[in-house]
Order: sequence, then C-alpha cells, then structure tokens
Amino acid sequence: MLTTLRRIVLEFSQEAELQNALERMVYRVKKAMKTDCCSIYLADYHQQHFLLMASDGLAKTSQGQTCIGFSEGLVGLVGQREEPLNIANAQLHQDFIHAPEVEEDDFNAFLGTPIIHQRKVLGILAIQQKESRHFTENDEAFLVTLSAQLASALANAEIKSLLSQQEDQNQGVKQLHGIAGAPGIALGEIIVCQPQADLAAVSLKKSPDSQKQLLRFEQAVEKTRTEFNVLSSQLSEVIDDDSLAIFDVYKQLLDQANLGQEVAAKISLGWRADSALKLVIEHYISQFEAIEDSYFRERASDIRDLGTRLLVNIQQQAKEELILPEEFILLAQDVSAAMVAQYQHQGLLGVISLSGSNNSHAAILARSLGLPAIMGVNATVLSQLHQQQAIIDGYSGELFINPGDVLIQEYQYLSSQEKVLTDKVIAVAHLPCITQDGRAIEVLLNAGLSAGFEHNAQIGALGIGLYRTEIPFMNRHCFPSEQEQTQLYRKVLEVFPKHGVTMRTLDVGGDKSLPYFPINEENPFLGWRGIRITLDHPEIFLVQVRAMLRANQGLNNLEIMLPMISGVEEVDEAIRLINQAFFELKTELTTEITTELMSASNADGHLSLQQAQNKAKAVSAQLVRPKVGIMLEVPSVIFQMEALAKRVDFFSVGSNDLTQYLLAVDRNNSQVANLYDAFHPAVLTALNSLAQQSAQYLTPISLCGELAAQPAGAILLLAMGYDKISMNGHNVPRIKWVIRHITFEQAQMILDKALTLTTAKQVHSYLNEQLESLGLGGFIRAGC
Repeated sequence: MLTTLRRIVLEFSQEAELQNALERMVYRVKKAMKTDCCSIYLADYHQQHFLLMASDGLAKTSQGQTCIGFSEGLVGLVGQREEPLNIANAQLHQDFIHAPEVEEDDFNAFLGTPIIHQRKVLGILAIQQKESRHFTENDEAFLVTLSAQLASALANAEIKSLLSQQEDQNQGVKQLHGIAGAPGIALGEIIVCQPQADLAAVSLKKSPDSQKQLLRFEQAVEKTRTEFNVLSSQLSEVIDDDSLAIFDVYKQLLDQANLGQEVAAKISLGWRADSALKLVIEHYISQFEAIEDSYFRERASDIRDLGTRLLVNIQQQAKEELILPEEFILLAQDVSAAMVAQYQHQGLLGVISLSGSNNSHAAILARSLGLPAIMGVNATVLSQLHQQQAIIDGYSGELFINPGDVLIQEYQYLSSQEKVLTDKVIAVAHLPCITQDGRAIEVLLNAGLSAGFEHNAQIGALGIGLYRTEIPFMNRHCFPSEQEQTQLYRKVLEVFPKHGVTMRTLDVGGDKSLPYFPINEENPFLGWRGIRITLDHPEIFLVQVRAMLRANQGLNNLEIMLPMISGVEEVDEAIRLINQAFFELKTELTTEITTELMSASNADGHLSLQQAQNKAKAVSAQLVRPKVGIMLEVPSVIFQMEALAKRVDFFSVGSNDLTQYLLAVDRNNSQVANLYDAFHPAVLTALNSLAQQSAQYLTPISLCGELAAQPAGAILLLAMGYDKISMNGHNVPRIKWVIRHITFEQAQMILDKALTLTTAKQVHSYLNEQLESLGLGGFIRAGC
C-alpha cells in the first residue's frame, strides 16, 4: 500500500491541470481501496462551502455543481472537526443531508478525512460503500496518510489553477499570498526576469592552462565590479542611506582577499574558471543557508546573484536586455538587491520574489526606494505570470492576478491616499518624537548591513540603537585586524557625533559561522554563540573592544552592547575584559604619544620628557570608557534584572530572539512560523515586566526588533516605558508620525486593555481597531 500511496501522490503532483489531477486521483483511490465511490470536495472560503470537484461513483452531472456548507452534512462535519469520520450507515446519521443530484442513495458506509495545509482545511477526501460497515483501521490510516501527503501538492495545484483562470469582477477576485517585504501599492504589468546563466548547470571540468583560466576570471571580476559601481552610482542619485552599503558586500567579496582568492586557489589546482566559481559560490551559499538567523541567511541570495553575474562574464555572454513597458512590476525566482538597483530607474513599480523574506537585501532596498515588495510567493508559478496584469499590496503581502475593474479602481484610490499620507510623514520627519501630551521617546536606527555606512539625515533618527558588527567578520578569510576595525567603527561613530551609537559585539556562533572559524553543533540555536564564544576566545573580544575604544577617542558617543547574555557571570567577565582593554589601551596611547612627541622634539629641542608625558596624558584622557549594556533576549534575564542592573549602564531588548525563545518557535521554519508573534500575550507581558523592572532599578531600556517598527508595537512600547526604540531607516519617520498623533494617556489605555487579552489574534484585532479609531489605519493597510 505504501508504494500505491506514493504513486498516487506523485501522479497528482505531476499533472499540470488541477481538474485532471483530481479526477485521476479519485479513480486511483477507489481502485486501491476496493470501494464503491471516492470523492473530493474543495473548500471555497469566499462562499463558505465545500464544492464537489471530482468523484468516481457519484453522478457526473453533480461534479462542479454540488455545494455543501461548511456547517452542513457529513462533509461539513469532517471539516469542522478536522478529523476523520468513519460511519457504518451514513444515511442514518443526524448530520446526513440528502442531495438527490449526487445519486448516492445506494451508499451506506462513509469515511471522510480533511485535507489540511498549514492549519487550513483545503478540502475533504471521502470514500463510500454500499455495504453497511465501518471501514477498517488500515483503510482509515491509508486515507489519513494520503490526505496529509496530498495537502502540500493540492495547495500548489490550486495556485497553478488560479493563474490559468481569467475571473471577471463579479466572481470575486482570488489572490496569491506572500510575505510583506516593503509597504506600498503597485498596479501594472508583470515582467519575469530569468537568470542568464545557471551555476547548477556548470559541469565540473579541469583545464591544463591555469594561467588562461585565471585571466578569464580576473577579467570577469573587473567587468562585474564595474557593473556594481554603475548600479551603486545610479542608486546614490535616488537614496542616501544605509541601503547603499549593500553594494559594499558585493565589492568586498570580489576582492582578492575574499571570494576572489578562493576561486583563484581552485583554478591553481587545475579547475576551469567556471568550475572553480561554482565550487566556491555553492560552498558560500550552503554556509549562509545553514544560518538560523534570518537576516544573515538572506545573504545567500546576494552570493547567488554575485555568482550568476560572474558566470555570465566568465562565459562572455551578451547581456540580454528585457523588453520593458513604460512601467512594470519585476518578478524573479530570487530578486536580488542588484536587480532592484538595475531596474529602479527604468519604470519599476514594485517587486515580487518567489523566494526570500523581509530581511533580504532586495526587500531592504525596496523599502528605501519606496517600492512595494512581496517576498516568498509560491515557487511553482514563475512561468505563468509573465505579462500578466497585477496588483501588489505590500502591506498585506497579497498579489492579485488579472484584477477586475472594480478592484483596480479601489486600489488606484488607495494608492492616491497612500501618497498623501507619505507626503505628510516626510514633512514632519525632522520634528521631535513626542506625544501630544508631552511624552518623548527616542527613535534610532538599526544599521550594519555591510562594512560601509551611509545615512540620510532627513529621516530624523537620533543615533544608532543597534550596529551589527558581524558583516565585516563574515566576508573575509581571517579575523579583521584592530586597525581595520578601528577605521570602520570610526566612520560609523562620526555619522552621529552628537548622539549615541550602540555597537553590538561580535554575535556569531554555530548558526552564524565564519568561513575561517567553523563551528558544528547539533543544536546551534541553543549552543555556542554570541557572548559565549567571545568570552571563550578573549583574544577576539579584546581586539574588537580595543578597536571600538580607539574609534571612540575624541567623539565619546560609543555604547557597547553584549549579546546573548543569560547570566551575571557572563556580564562580570565581559566587563572585566572591557576594563582591561581600556586601561591597557590608555597606557599604550600615552607611551605612543610620548614617543612621537619626543621624536619630534629632538629636532628642535622644545619639549622635555616631562612635558611630552604631560601632553600625552592629556591626549590619552580623551579615551573615555563607554557605557556598557546588554541585550535582553534570553528569557533567564527576566528573573535577574536587579543583579544585572547593578552591573550595566543600559538594557536593550532583542525582541526577535526573545520572542523565539519564549514561544519555542523558529520563525524561519515554515511549519511553525505562523506561531511566531511578538504580539503574543506572553511576549507582551514579558516586555512589560522588563520595562517595569528597568524603571524600578533606574536603568535605561530600549528595544531593537521588528516590533518597534510596527505602529501598534511602538505605541505599546511607549506606554510600557521604553526610553528608545530602533528600526530600519524607512520606518523612522512613520513611527515618529504615529507617536506625534497620539497622547501618552491613550497609549496607556491601549496597553492596559491589550495586557488583559489571552490570544495573539485578540491582541491584533484590538490593536487594529484602536489604530483605525485614532486615524492611523493607513499605516497598517493600504490607503489613508
């Protein structure tokens, strides 16, 4: 039976037409189970009923016609209960409904099981028999197993079928769903962009002429670097923020000290240029895809795009230019930041990527450019979408295919309303973030997309709440030197000379490994990472801290933040090392400056040794020990706040990881990602407790996570008492607008009610109602 089951599922998946697949499947199941009838009903949530789609045993004329309400009949009962229903004589059951058109009067035994995909009932699979009997346990087990395996295939098949339909506006337009990558609305024609080269298709071959192959690669690198310089230059005319630093990642990887060196090494071993590139790129991709942190996992997309562009240039292919309409929506299997940059000045209205998340560089760049984006749309539909008319709703992640006139008019109106709101937001971005009754909260930036840093002062951020230091460590073959780190950190600190810049110490580990420092663990999410790894390797930690201290000299706006803290022992040890680095560096600076002054004085004899030492001490006095804080992201810290407050200068909640740990959910796992919700009552209670305790112990507290960038989240954090919140640059003016249009009293009332609710669904519903009543609905949906 196992072989039969696999064959049925395989045949269903391979059939191009949904109706044919359903008809073939019911025939196969009836034959395999030796029953008199097999039928499948699909759920229509718009009409709230199950529609008989295919049957081998019921009247042919009823297929596609007979509807059973979600709360009606045995089929409806199976859907309601979400479990199998095995009845010896169905016609005697209290929920049985007689439907003459299906001609089932001769059938008595009934076994029905729901087809469920991601907690949603897609349909009901049922078998019937003339004999009055209960189906066996083996029959039930077979049907349940088949339904479970069909669920995913059926979900994909329904989407394929949807795209082939040209529904009119009276039928109610259906839509595809993805991840909301960047807010906004776009209406236009979809243009599909296919890769011009495929690394997967490259055969691994060797060449006797390594010098020739190396020359081919070097020429491809230079051509690719030139292309990236052009894209970066075009972008700089449109935006001026951290998003531009994305292209530093590409350019750094091309350097001989990084990816280029690895490819050259493979070529020296005899591999052809394209084969060497394939080996190196696929190794990098596998490393990044294994990372549990979604932000860093998305870098695999950048590596893949870089490899494709290099391969095109190695193969010396002529660039195929897409024939573009005046305005269009870009669709690709994996939209990269470079693709967005390439088309943003050619009439690009929006972006659809069949893979990726809202942490991808493409989504980040789209947000900076004000382009709506939807990520992670079902991956089976690429070829069918070219030149289709569509609407992108970047707020909800909905993609409408071939919309009717009514829907188009509705979204055109919403788009005009959205522009009005955007203009209003930008106009007040420079104003302070303060409520109508005088309560202030600082809105800061999250940064660290790459080694570079750009900032648009017009967005109104008051410093950096989280600067990630991992990227410069990841795009290399060895740990960066103290001098290299100092130069980088200095540039970042100089952007906000009058405001604080919080730099997180190296946060890598088993789920975020470095190419030159591999870590293999069975459970990296709970393993050797963050502060644990840097305390075990103080030589890494001390070099980074020294670089930060050097960079801070004379500016004094640095704040150091320690990640993944789970107890006071880690804080004590980290502070001991920070103090050690500070005093050692202070002594070294005094000696260095004294030596320099004496060397210069020997030429003219103006300074004595004592005078030189005094001047050196005055200069080294500019080296100030910065504030040190910790990230609150491991649940254990909730119960150690008093002890921690005695040791640190500030707290910063990492709401993304805290949510994952509290709910035991990996948000990158599609099977459980829907359980990840920062508005879960347990998470809100924990966040409120942290804020109350920090106030009790007189320790400032901030939050850096996606929750802060959501209007409802910012309101709740304000009411809880958070001093600062940080987010990406695109959301800064939006959140400032929200805060400026409420009172602190209103925020507290909303929080008090939200904390009494018992499910995340209730919380979302209540918060959305409150935002609408406050006139802020335009920040959570299309329109004003």
